[in-house]
Amino acid sequence: MIPLLHDFTDATVLVFGGGPVGARKARRFAREARVIVVSPAFADRDFGGAELVRAAPDADEITGWLERAAPALVVAATDDEAINDAIADAARERGTLINRADRSGERDTGSVVVPATVRNDPVVVSVATGGQAPALSKYLRQELEETLSGAGEMARVCAAVREELKSRDVTTDRRRQIVTDVVNSTDVWTALRTGTSNSSQVIEDVLAEDLSTGGDRS
Repeated sequence: MIPLLHDFTDATVLVFGGGPVGARKARRFAREARVIVVSPAFADRDFGGAELVRAAPDADEITGWLERAAPALVVAATDDEAINDAIADAARERGTLINRADRSGERDTGSVVVPATVRNDPVVVSVATGGQAPALSKYLRQELEETLSGAGEMARVCAAVREELKSRDVTTDRRRQIVTDVVNSTDVWTALRTGTSNSSQVIEDVLAEDLSTGGDRS
C-alpha cells in the first residue's frame, strides 16, 4: 500500500457500526468531514459530533444508503461479517473508498487503512504496519508525540520566513538555505518547544540574523 493524505473537508464519511470502533472512526473523520453513523444501537462513547442514524440495514439495503449519502469513504465497523462484506461490495461497485475495521493484513483493491496518527498542526505523521502489529503502531505513535513537540510552530515559522524572504526578492537558493538553517537550528527548536520565544519573535530574529550573517546558524 502507498500512503496518501486525503482532505475530507466538505466530504461525507459513512460509518456502519455504533460500537467502540465505529465511535473511534467517527471521531477521527469528524475533524474534517461530515460523518454519518448508521447503527441499531450506539455505545456510550463520544462520536465527535457525527450524525447518528438508528437503523439496522440488511445486505440488500446497503447500496441505497451509499446512493443517498454519496460518501467519499465508507467504514465497515459492524460485528456482522456478512454485512461488512455487503458494505465493501457496494462501495467497490460505486468506486468509493472502503475501510474495513474487521480486517487486517491483506487488503482488497480500493480499501484504505486508517493509520495511527500524531498531530502537531499543520504537521501530521502517521504510522501503519499493514494491520500486522497494531500494538507497534500505538507504541511508535507515543514515541513520536515527544519528537514532534514544537513541529507545528516550526512549520509556521518556516512558512512565514519563506514568504517574507520572497517578498524581499531573495533568491530561491538563498531562501532554501535560510529555511534549512532554521529547521536545523537547535536554538530555534528550543525556543519554540519551551515557549521562551513566541513564533513572531523567532521570525523577527531569524530574518534579522540570517540576512545579515549570510545564513549561518548552529
